[in-house]
Amino acid sequence: MEKVVRGFYSIAHSVKLCKPNVIAAYPITPQTEIVENLAEMYANGELGDCEYVTAESEFGAASILVGASAAGARTFTATCSQGLILMSEVLINAAGMRLPIVLVNTNRALSAPLSIWNDHQDSMVLRDGGLMQIHVETNQEAHDMVPVAFKVAEDHKVMLPFMINMDGYKLTHAYEPIDLLEQEMVDTFLPPYNPPVYMTTKDPLTFGSYAPPQYYAEFRVALQNAMERARKVLEKAYKEWAEITGRDWGGHIVAEGVEDADLVAISMGSLTGMVRDVISELRNQGKKVGLLKIRTFRPFPAKEVRGALKDAEKILVFERAVSFGHGGPVGMEVKSACFGLTPEFYSFAVGLGGRDVPREEIVRIISDVYYGKVDQGFHFGTVKPFEEVIV
Repeated sequence: MEKVVRGFYSIAHSVKLCKPNVIAAYPITPQTEIVENLAEMYANGELGDCEYVTAESEFGAASILVGASAAGARTFTATCSQGLILMSEVLINAAGMRLPIVLVNTNRALSAPLSIWNDHQDSMVLRDGGLMQIHVETNQEAHDMVPVAFKVAEDHKVMLPFMINMDGYKLTHAYEPIDLLEQEMVDTFLPPYNPPVYMTTKDPLTFGSYAPPQYYAEFRVALQNAMERARKVLEKAYKEWAEITGRDWGGHIVAEGVEDADLVAISMGSLTGMVRDVISELRNQGKKVGLLKIRTFRPFPAKEVRGALKDAEKILVFERAVSFGHGGPVGMEVKSACFGLTPEFYSFAVGLGGRDVPREEIVRIISDVYYGKVDQGFHFGTVKPFEEVIV
């Protein structure tokens, strides 16, 4: 059933069809209307066997879900920015405890200075926290990935938190025609949650216990192994979803025109649409330019990225965050995946703090790299001249 809705509602509707047992949340811009929609559904009796808890903070919301997930419940929350960082202590614990909490992060810049607008700095802070992460390009993709997130997170080979990243404002507040999922279709794809272990008075267990040095490292090995197994589980879920719905969003990456490209541009999230459009125009002008969209950020698809870039002469990464003191975090991952290859490498941070990224700027950056007008390495794009910047 196609309907024009905002990104908020596309997420809430999909979450409802996944039949969560516990939702705990605290409102924060630009995530608020996701949980507002879910709260309204709960008040109207649409969520079935579900408890909706309005927490006193994001830390509290994540803590409630840790307890609920440990007790065997299917759980969900949404947050962003400072809220995600406030949750981080608990979410990192959830990963170590192997709890398959699903959350949607509506990417927003971090303070200070205070910004309520979009970039990817918040989710990048948690890239090493043990959570699976994907970035979606459109609201339809975000809508579709909620059941995928639950299925993969709850797979007994994985059992890890799963974070769907969708760009704040760019997607959350946008109206789009969405092919809304039906309950029967989701039920066909997503089975009821069957936790391998859970807390009960009949069979007492300990979650997240104290681990002295002679035990701790093995827990880290187990978490790494689970993340590695998640690669195949997630790839299988992507394919199964395409078969059921007819919407194939691709695998861990989506490579377009990279086979004959001298330059390959890399993007994640909603910016990808504009980059794709620019590349299409440049190819029509005879320029050998390709696109690599990275969907799965954790576990990072190093093998797929390397395969897509093996023949590229130049690699250009459009960053939405900064690893201060080094460069762009996505670029760092890409360079690691391409170790031993010898392309020229460029990385541009654009649209930080929600600054507009004009189409002309994308054209200029790609053209400057294509014609060798800039040095290799990390650069800031969409910023004022450096003589105007406070240092």
